[in-house]
Amino acid sequence: MKHIMVDAMMKHAEGQIAKHRANVLIYMDSAVGVGEHTDILESIEKELNAMGKYAEQIDMLTKYFLDK
Repeated sequence: MKHIMVDAMMKHAEGQIAKHRANVLIYMDSAVGVGEHTDILESIEKELNAMGKYAEQIDMLTKYFLDK
């Protein structure tokens, strides 16, 4: 059961990283098209922080919960 939960959490974190990465790429490629974000760099920073949160979760799951 532990393996199933860890796997699900890893996949969730990987999906969230992919989502936030896509947002960063959209901001970088077509910042003009994102009208509600007046401070593009601040928006990118928020996306990067979210990516870091999920990357850290993956690191913790790998370090403490995956069998070696």
